[in-house]
Amino acid sequence: MTAVQDHTTTSPTPAAPVADQIAALVGPMFRGHLPIRIKAWDGSEAGPAGAPTLAVRTPQALTRMLYRPGELGLAQAYVTGEIDVEGDLLDGFRRLWATVREHGAARRLTPATIAAGLRLAVRLGAVARPPAPPVTQARLRGRLHSLTRDRDAIAHHYDLSNEFYAFILDPHMAYSSAYFTSEEPGYTLEDAQRDKLELVCRKLGVGPGDRHLDIGCGWGSMALHVAEEHGARVVGVTISAEQKAFIDARIAERGLEDRVEIRLQDYRDVVDGPFDTISSIEMGEHVGEKNYPTYAGQIHRLLRPGGRMVIQQMSRTTRPGGGPFIEAFIAPDMHMRPVGRTVDLIEQAGLEVRDVHAMREHYVRTVDAWYATFDSHWDDVVGMVGEEMARVWRLYLVGGALAFEEGRMGVDQVLAVKPHPGGRSEMPAVREV
Repeated sequence: MTAVQDHTTTSPTPAAPVADQIAALVGPMFRGHLPIRIKAWDGSEAGPAGAPTLAVRTPQALTRMLYRPGELGLAQAYVTGEIDVEGDLLDGFRRLWATVREHGAARRLTPATIAAGLRLAVRLGAVARPPAPPVTQARLRGRLHSLTRDRDAIAHHYDLSNEFYAFILDPHMAYSSAYFTSEEPGYTLEDAQRDKLELVCRKLGVGPGDRHLDIGCGWGSMALHVAEEHGARVVGVTISAEQKAFIDARIAERGLEDRVEIRLQDYRDVVDGPFDTISSIEMGEHVGEKNYPTYAGQIHRLLRPGGRMVIQQMSRTTRPGGGPFIEAFIAPDMHMRPVGRTVDLIEQAGLEVRDVHAMREHYVRTVDAWYATFDSHWDDVVGMVGEEMARVWRLYLVGGALAFEEGRMGVDQVLAVKPHPGGRSEMPAVREV
């Protein structure tokens, strides 16, 4: 008797929903405590209910992260709209970092995780040639911190649009941390920026007829305040043509041509010292680590003996630099370091540091005010700069607010003096600020 053969076949196991597969890959990176809910392009969802939802809209998002794992790949996918965060982005980031603090997270991708990610990309059809970088990503060439490259780096960020910055910032056009001195309901960001400008002037002791240099003068908030409120003669330098045009118009409107001169000039090219006082508000981050001794040394050379300088500068308490997203999309070649290292570099240049004033919490309030304007007028922002650039700025403002809030970044005012030979400083024995 011939045996009857069984031709029954077993159906292949259906693939798990895409969101489940992504969650299985990402979960171990957070010690099994996935801090987000994932929604995938096939409509599937996975992860804790009520958590911020990360929508992965296309396999190309995984392709980007395959070639650029970590912060840069995620940022590229976000600004192009290949991934999105549903709900409040700031709240989502805040809850993500809270989970990381509570349960920990992998500091870097392991070879096993990378291999698992590659296998997942193959299964999901995400293996392809690397996608082109977003059009909003900086593309700089030339030697790091050469005059030409620095001009290109500044133009990438600051020449975006005077109209855009005027929309986001306060009427002073101060693109730096304010100094909040009141909790009164009617106290505004404009008031806090004025108080910051006045704080710097009091620390400098600037007065009528003094010669003041503002290095990296931005849209002129400090230069105009020093001239209008304290009667000083001011030279401001910027390498942004858009900024110079804006300030020149304000100088003409206010009749300050005899007191304020704005130059399209690199700080390294200023030779007509001495100056009684020098300010540099959140510009030192752009000069680079290797060039910082040149920057501090130039301030020393341009100050008269007994002259004072105030820099206001951001610091980074963990990894030096600017971070992959900031350096790629916002401020190419930016370098931040712990404030103690900056103080050391200033002292090495021959300046005597008299005060370091931490203002981190003030930057949280400043960025919150910028973001409130930005987010409540999203359609207007998109109309001015396009959706991709608007997404860059949303990520920038939210990430910055949280970094200052949680202490990963800081901002400080450093007051220093150039002593006379023999050590006389001209500083008052008792200071008001």
